[in-house]
Amino acid sequence: MAHSSATAGPQADYSGEIAELYDLVHQGKGKDYHREAADLAALVRRHSPKAASLLDVACGTGMHLRHLADSFGTVEGLELSADMLAIARRRNPDAVLHHGDMRDFSLGRRFSAVTCMFSSIGHLAGQAELDAALERFAAHVLPDGVVVVEPWWFPENFTPGYVAAGTVEAGGTTVTRVSHSSREGEATRIEVHYLVAGPDRGITHHEESHRITLFTREQYERAFTAAGLSVEFMPGGPSGRGLFTGLPGAKGETR
Repeated sequence: MAHSSATAGPQADYSGEIAELYDLVHQGKGKDYHREAADLAALVRRHSPKAASLLDVACGTGMHLRHLADSFGTVEGLELSADMLAIARRRNPDAVLHHGDMRDFSLGRRFSAVTCMFSSIGHLAGQAELDAALERFAAHVLPDGVVVVEPWWFPENFTPGYVAAGTVEAGGTTVTRVSHSSREGEATRIEVHYLVAGPDRGITHHEESHRITLFTREQYERAFTAAGLSVEFMPGGPSGRGLFTGLPGAKGETR
């Protein structure tokens, strides 16, 4: 049985075979990218009715982008993981996709909407990095546009010791994923193990470890307002963690 491992840094690595397994695993857990993209497009249009362009920060393998392209004339993505970005480029051959870091990227243009979904923002290490990312989001959104961020759990909503497990099969490959979450200071430590099996490949074992910051609601709001964005939090969202929206030109406003 083969074995591999990966440890996340300030932002998750998501490289190698783990990147290749990403979509299969999360769709097997019930993640509906088509519905999420439709809901996201509707939210963007609620705040910016004439929205024509969208930048998805931490776009991963481009699953949201594939569906968002049906709603916006221009969609672009930014991704730190080179392996995830390669998959996104195969999936979205007509989209402009950038290799970059949400903390310091500069694309030289603005968009009707800047989004950061699936709690990717939680891979930032602290308030300074969160502030830097929101400043970059604000610098890339049009004056009549909107910033949408899906947070990680707030500290009071996190469940220490949470175990998740699931098995999915597709194309002759079976993947079992088991994860355990624990509290590590002001962050979540998630240990993940995969067993991957197929008729010709046998069984391989992969593991990864992620540290995801448990920012408070107030820390997110502080970063939005410091970047010159009004901020509103809406409970619910795609994963039950809620969504933040920010509008330019209203520094200091929280709703």
